[in-house]
Amino acid sequence: MQVVELFTLGKFLRRQFGQPVQKLSIDGGFTCPNRDGTKGVGGCSYCNNRSFSLGVGSDRLSVREQIECQINRVRQSGRRKAELFLAYFQSFSNTYGAIAQLRQLYDEALSVREVVGLDIATRPDCVPDPVLDLLQAYAQRTHLWLELGLESSHDRTLARINRGHTWAEFESAMRRSSGRGFNLCVHIILGLPGETPEMMRQTATRLGQLMAELDVPAMGIKLHHLHIVKGTALAKDYAAGKITTLTPEEYIPLVCDFLERLPENTVIQRFMGDALGDTLIAPHWSVAKSQMLNAIAAEFERRGTKPGSLLGSAVSG
Repeated sequence: MQVVELFTLGKFLRRQFGQPVQKLSIDGGFTCPNRDGTKGVGGCSYCNNRSFSLGVGSDRLSVREQIECQINRVRQSGRRKAELFLAYFQSFSNTYGAIAQLRQLYDEALSVREVVGLDIATRPDCVPDPVLDLLQAYAQRTHLWLELGLESSHDRTLARINRGHTWAEFESAMRRSSGRGFNLCVHIILGLPGETPEMMRQTATRLGQLMAELDVPAMGIKLHHLHIVKGTALAKDYAAGKITTLTPEEYIPLVCDFLERLPENTVIQRFMGDALGDTLIAPHWSVAKSQMLNAIAAEFERRGTKPGSLLGSAVSG
């Protein structure tokens, strides 16, 4: 039986640059439109940026200072071999600002000699055409990823988690990004409240069909199992017994279901999530990422499938 090798971000970057490249998480001091009252308040019901973003709270340091501190930390640790880095604007919505502000922050990141590109995470309702024009100009001179948080294709789920945007807004952002020369990555959460496995497969099918239509140098996916973290609305629902979380045994087949419906060359930027510090309430998995990656590959082998095997399958439900 042929071994299924998953196309991870590490493999993709090594192919692009000929050596390891590491992301550095940056806090650009942004907020979100569903936090500042533009679309809502309180943010997404699952979100506490401190649970996943190393950079959050670093706004007392400049972008350049954050990058230089992290590069020094990497070198002193002796664990990583990377000498090249992507500046990953991770915390909150990193296109949610004036064009001049965005240009200043992105330029500052690229002014560090070891930084060979940008990775900019944001929301699909925070990429008006002038922002995409700006990113297109950066893509002509540096390696660039734009990450869009979708989480689910079902509008009722998006409303339930206070996401503040719709599938239609996401689709518009993806289509308007097509043909501009930068890479796109989509964030998905598996196990959201009220979602069945069939609903998650529907999201995968819709997303895979959309990805296949776009003119993008590389397409990426970040899959994340639902975390219940402190300081969120979902933490209250979990404590009240209103929601449950996935086990690894439930999650692995869902990951394979999802990847089967995406283009075969989709870059897997993430296949499970982490929660930093003591922020995690549930689930507590005693599974290393290497073990999970091996388990996902083994499930593909058991099925006799691979990423992309079901691309183009009909959306049901």
